[in-house]
Amino acid sequence: MCWIYGQLYRFLVRRTGSKFNAVILKRLFMSKVNKPPLSLSRLIQYMKGKEDKIAVVVGTVTDDIRVYEVPALRVTALRFTETARARIEKAGGECLTFDQLALRAPLGQNTVLLRGPKNAREAVKHFGPAPGVPHSHTKPYVRSNGRKFERARGRRNSKGFRV
Repeated sequence: MCWIYGQLYRFLVRRTGSKFNAVILKRLFMSKVNKPPLSLSRLIQYMKGKEDKIAVVVGTVTDDIRVYEVPALRVTALRFTETARARIEKAGGECLTFDQLALRAPLGQNTVLLRGPKNAREAVKHFGPAPGVPHSHTKPYVRSNGRKFERARGRRNSKGFRV
């Protein structure tokens, strides 16, 4: 499906010269890591006061059970989780696909382009200076989390020192 949207937006970029379409095209061909999911709660937060516009997410929109009231939103995304789609539609909103968006807003008029948090992945917690280096908050790759595993010198005051 992404390939078909790529063809569509490549055509739109060529024929309209729209910056919005160029950004959509670029994001459609990004890797999975660069297309992070966006939760319903963040979507609602970003769309506060912009209810008349269409939210555009090149990625997945996921449900958030912590949100009780979902306003009527018009959202375009590559995919929706079942519960997210059901909740948006129940609230009187719309879940659009990118071909429907191309018909409604060929130049990106009245749209809000959104992204999910890229650094919220578990893997990112392990990036940075080595765990054990002073002032490093990098998460170590540990077999288990018990007392015997990377909890000795440098981790406790009672064992020499603590960084």
